[in-house]
This record gives sequence, C-alpha cells and structure tokens, in this order.
Amino acid sequence: MSETPPNTLQYRFDGPEDAPVLILGPSLGTTWHMWDRQVPELSKNWRVFRFDLPGHGGAPAYPAGSVAELAERLLATLDLLGVQRFGYVGCAFTGALGIELALRRPERVASLALIAASPRFGTADEFRQRGVIVRTNGLDPIARTSPERWFTSGFAAAQPAITEWAVQMVRTTDPGCYIAACEALAAFDVRAELGMVEVPTLVLVGSDDEVTGPAEARTLVAGIPDARLAVVPGASHLVPVEQPAAVMDLLVRHFSTAWQPAFDPATGQLAVLGARARALPVAPPQAGPFAEIAPPAVPSELMGRPDPYDVGLKVRREVLGDAHVDRVLASADEFSGDFQELVTRYAWGEIWDRPGLDRRSRSCVTLTALVAGGHLDELAFHTRAALRNGLTPVEIKEVLLQTAVYCGVPAANSAFKVAQEVIREETTPEE
Repeated sequence: MSETPPNTLQYRFDGPEDAPVLILGPSLGTTWHMWDRQVPELSKNWRVFRFDLPGHGGAPAYPAGSVAELAERLLATLDLLGVQRFGYVGCAFTGALGIELALRRPERVASLALIAASPRFGTADEFRQRGVIVRTNGLDPIARTSPERWFTSGFAAAQPAITEWAVQMVRTTDPGCYIAACEALAAFDVRAELGMVEVPTLVLVGSDDEVTGPAEARTLVAGIPDARLAVVPGASHLVPVEQPAAVMDLLVRHFSTAWQPAFDPATGQLAVLGARARALPVAPPQAGPFAEIAPPAVPSELMGRPDPYDVGLKVRREVLGDAHVDRVLASADEFSGDFQELVTRYAWGEIWDRPGLDRRSRSCVTLTALVAGGHLDELAFHTRAALRNGLTPVEIKEVLLQTAVYCGVPAANSAFKVAQEVIREETTPEE
C-alpha cells in the first residue's frame, strides 16, 4: 500500500520483486479489487502493480482533468518506485490511459492489453450529460444502473453478491473525481493516431458488451499495426470480473509471448528479461513515428495574430455540446454561414476563451443577459451549457432570482419556465 501525494496514485504490488512489472488498471467506478481473481496466477510470473483512480477505493480525491494528466500521475508514481518499463493492462477508462502511454511514452511500454476499450468512448455530450446527472443527483443513479451496463443479465442474477459489490464501489467513489473522469473521456479521441501505436497489443472484449463492444474493439485492431482481437463469449463490459479465468489465460498468453524487450541505444543490444517473462526477440523500436519534428521558423515580421476560429469551435462544442453545434452548423447556408463563422470566431474564440473569468462565471453572466433581453430560445441551450460548465440547479435558480430584481419579475417568470424544463430533462436519470 502507499501514501499518496497529489501528483501520484494509490497503488499496491503483488508478486516477486525481481519479476517484470505488469500493471493492471481498473475501470471507471471500480477499484483495484476488480482484478483479485487474476492476481494469484499473474503474480507467479510478474510483479503485479495495481492502482486506484483518484477518489476511488479510498484513494485521495485529487481529480485528474484529462487522460494525459492521469498518465503523468501514473508515470510519476512508477518513477518514484524505480519502474521504468512495464507491461500494461487497462480496462475501459484505463484502456484509454494505456493508449495514451503507448502514444506518448512508447519506450516505457513493453506490451499492451486493452479491455473493453475504444479510441473514442461514445460522444462528448454523453459524458458531459453523465457529469450533469452526478453533479445534481450524486452517484446513486449511476450506481444503481451499473450492473446492467457491466454484466450480462444471467451473471447479475446468479451472482447477487458481486452485483451488490459493484453498486457499492460506485456509491463510495468521490463524485468530483467521477465527474472529472467523465470530462476526461469526453475529450479523449485518438482515432487518427492509432497507427502510431507500435506496441504489441491484445484487444479483448466481451461478446455482449453494449458499452464498448466488438465494433469498438475491431476499430482498435484495424488501427493499431500489431494488434490481435480476442472476443470472450458470455461476457459484458466488466469482462475480468464476469469471465476471470478466460481473461487470465489470454493475458498470460499475450504477455508471455509479446513482451517487447527494451532497446539500449548505447550498446545496440536488446535487454534480456528474466525467464518468467519468456520474451521473444524483436526488432528495436524505430524512432520515426515518435519523433517530434519542429516546424520551420517563421520570421517574426510574418507572424500575425492567430485566427481564433478553431479555438472558438472547440470551446463552442465543449460549452454547448456537439449535438447542438452540429445541428446549427448543418443548418447554415450561404445566407447564414458568415454569421455562424462570426459567432464562432469572436463570441467563442475571443470572449469565451478569455482567461479573466471561468466558464461558471461566464454562464452566470450569459444567463442574466439573456433574461434581460428576453431571448428565451437561447436561454434554453445556455441553461444546458451552464449545467455542463458546473453550475448546479440551485445555483441557476439563484441567478434567475437575482434577475427578478434587476430585470423584472415578468422576464424572470418566463425564464424560470424555460430553465425548469431544461433542468428536468438534463438531470433526470434514465431508467
């Protein structure tokens, strides 16, 4: 076990100290105990390292705002322990973490297994919506529906103790850390970069997984040059819990044969691993796909102010949601297209991206201005945006009460009707 400063992760080791390190990553809402049934066998040949996500399993609640930030925390933890090279297994959320490590720090990853993973998890709107529900209702609605997302119906009915364990894992997770993880997944999209993953990769998925199922697994296999697919029959999303023996056998086979030895550029030799890992000799990794090539220098007199359109489109999507922005841009024609470009460039790229106010504050100001102007259509989608930006329904109510004093009771009355309907739609958990 470990004491955990803010820039590291809570972890534990199992297995011989001199064995190669194999990392097992948990799914969002679970703890390292989801791997309990594989550890006894895996720890015979590997030094098994497990970790908890922030705010999970009693880990300190230091939210990580992105998959890249979580990867840095994991590497910082491993650096403190003197672990330079490792095999990595990630399930769902930590599958994204594994892809991130293979893309950004390939020299650290000997071999990779991605379970119930995807290069993009659903849509950004779906995960931001989940964050709104948790912020408003807590984690209980997510916890109650976790078994039906994680397990097949037959397994859930036959294993009530495991089903209840799954519910309690989610209930005891820190809500702020869960919301931050949802935001991290909303921003994660490496579909265009899969070809740069040059680590031997096992892609493993349950045949009945309706969250990140065989279709997503095949996308990973098609994109990663050295990837193999394994579909586990009779399993849903949390495959290691539902089919522990099948997962263990697949992991042992993969990491026993596909462990890529480290290459020492000083000697031109491949490092020889112990017999436990039974590494096969492979060619040293090529630097080409990972080399960063600096752009040519631009004379200072040619450097102008960057066009804020791309930043504006990104901010507009993050605040209003992909579905809304796609709908608006799709409806733009020759007559209205210039206006949409103006709004994206200046309202979103210039004003919403300024550092002087955070997005919560900008949402408060925007709601007030829309009430004052009587712009109820825009008030509806900016109420949704306010929820995504972290305002609670109680805080939105306080903003509208304030407008009743300064903008007038009739204007606030209309605003309350619009906001009430939007909040009801956005914060009611799906049954």
